[in-house]
Amino acid sequence: MRLGSGTFAAGCVVIEVLGVALFLRGFFPTPVFSGAERQAESPASEPSAGASSNWTELPPPLFSKVVIMLIDALRDDFVFGSKGVKFMPYTTYLVEKGSSLSFVAEAKPPTVTMPRIKALLTGSLPGFIDVVRNLNSPTLLEDNVITRAKAAGKRIIFYGDETWVKLFPKHFVEYDGTTSFFVSDYTEVDNNVTRHLDKVLKRQDWDVLILHYLGLDHIGHISGPNSPLIGHKLSEMDSILMKIHTSLLSEERDTLLPSLLVLCGDHGMSEAGGHGASSMEEVNTALVLISPAFERKPGDIRHPTHVQQTDLAATLSIGLGLPIPKSNIGSLMFPVVEGRPMREQLRFLHLNTVQLSKLLQENVPSYEKEPGFEQFKVSERLHGNWIRLYLEENNSEVLFNLGARVRRQYLDALRTLRLSLSKRAAQYDVYSMAAGTALVLEVLALLLLSVPQALGSRAELDVPLLSPVCSLLFYLLLLALAALHGAVCTAARSSCYLCSLPWLAAGGAMALTAALLCAVVSALTRTFASGTCLSQNPPQSTSRWSELDLLSFLGTVGHVLSLGASSFIEEEHQTWYFLINTLCLALCHQIYRNCFLGDDCAPQRCPHMGEEFDGVTVALQGKRAGPEGWELSRVPADPSSLEALRGPERWMVLASPWLVLACCRLLRSLNQTGVQWAHRPDLGHWLTR
Repeated sequence: MRLGSGTFAAGCVVIEVLGVALFLRGFFPTPVFSGAERQAESPASEPSAGASSNWTELPPPLFSKVVIMLIDALRDDFVFGSKGVKFMPYTTYLVEKGSSLSFVAEAKPPTVTMPRIKALLTGSLPGFIDVVRNLNSPTLLEDNVITRAKAAGKRIIFYGDETWVKLFPKHFVEYDGTTSFFVSDYTEVDNNVTRHLDKVLKRQDWDVLILHYLGLDHIGHISGPNSPLIGHKLSEMDSILMKIHTSLLSEERDTLLPSLLVLCGDHGMSEAGGHGASSMEEVNTALVLISPAFERKPGDIRHPTHVQQTDLAATLSIGLGLPIPKSNIGSLMFPVVEGRPMREQLRFLHLNTVQLSKLLQENVPSYEKEPGFEQFKVSERLHGNWIRLYLEENNSEVLFNLGARVRRQYLDALRTLRLSLSKRAAQYDVYSMAAGTALVLEVLALLLLSVPQALGSRAELDVPLLSPVCSLLFYLLLLALAALHGAVCTAARSSCYLCSLPWLAAGGAMALTAALLCAVVSALTRTFASGTCLSQNPPQSTSRWSELDLLSFLGTVGHVLSLGASSFIEEEHQTWYFLINTLCLALCHQIYRNCFLGDDCAPQRCPHMGEEFDGVTVALQGKRAGPEGWELSRVPADPSSLEALRGPERWMVLASPWLVLACCRLLRSLNQTGVQWAHRPDLGHWLTR
């Protein structure tokens, strides 16, 4: 099959994109989600064994008001470490002696704001695709605590990062969003949040108040976690928390239920001041729950315990008397309900376990064999026996011991279910990755076999596609791939993306892979047998845009688009590194093509240094398909061509792209900048020492 170089390149690009997309589909884990609509579904009834339970509704809320104070980049040691003792004395007092529960919440990568907000409110694990969506956060359609609270009639007020307003555009009765774009602003961005507090705290027309402070994160991006500005900002946050807490305490005299103040961070802060990766400083965040309901006894010392950040969604849902989000994979923080009666404790744990078991059923075909599901069934049977004894008004020690056993069983089931769902959310699809890699490598082999004759924009290639499709090798490969596909899908069940496709689509992918492999084998055979490559006589091109024009235009547009987010601006130099290197390689490609192939893309001898040029170029004009049919002719040279340059000048032009690349590499290592690599050693550090 004879194809022009443009058509051949376009086909290769399309197949390469398909291969890369298939590889990325397997490399980035598929989020665990619930496809069933359960917004209006009634809650699971209390289990019973031979007796009818009268508790079929959701438990009442535990708190009258909830205030969520989210401090961006609040690392755990900023509260529980030496900085917290020095700069946050009121918070430290609450953590050590007050009515509070302290946790170190682990945030899963990617540690950027929007995926972390999503994890806090949905209880699910966002994927790396949310890093891209973080630039312009779309409306959150997944089931979450805010949507559930609004549906239940809760009045929600928000002040802070405008990401929340984009995620929940019609959920707040009052809001004021602040932009995170101006990283150098760490004062006004927080003052615009605090200025509303005095009025709001005196009002009684709200149930949930959310505050998102950005100043600490901005200081980290500017000067890192050891900056003197960190201490001042922590002191400011401590005074704001004290104001909120004292206001809530003064109002609780007139309410039947206590209030809840949540101090948390969305992610941590690396030693360089940034975030986004998976270092301990970036994933460990502070989480403090403050409420009179957590009043401690004299001598009760509570150390911060480790939880998952996704556990907050289930805990807030229970505290507000709401259904747990259907895609939640977190478990209830049991210390929050530890002081409640035994029946309520078991009810809360049962609701959480039922939700996780349903999510497991929807995402794991063999869910009945999962250890967590078996533990859940045992817990439910024991819970039914306990309810039967409880309804018989048996207050003996047997009832208490059985309740403690059921509670332990539920907690074990929750841990196992959460672990199973978390592993599934982080599981790689190796089959899709291997298939995508095979497609990419096959196309790469075809491209290499077409070099250098197909480098010209006017080249025409004879690609061996039709003959392999009709060959025995193609059908043997197709049968082998079909057998491999069946074996993998039988062993992996539905955990592979390719296994979930219809057989027609999967068969097309296998046929494409087999055809490309046969084409590579045929091209290799032709190359070694006759010494010819895939190119033939080139037609004339009428395009006004050269490759360099398109590259410059697309690079400029891409760079302008990358300036739409502060995270990209911090690493702007990385974009420039990529664009300059790409431009140098493209220039090198064009220069070498003119030198070694000539203007008409036929192979020619590149003159050595010192040779004289007579103003003509040697062109090859094909008369027949075979290499023996080429004949020489002399045509006038283009004055602007590389042929017009003489010895030293010519070699200077050939070497200039590589010299520029070497200089760029030297400049890149001279001074590490940005956020992600600012801590790495460079020539500047070496010269300073």
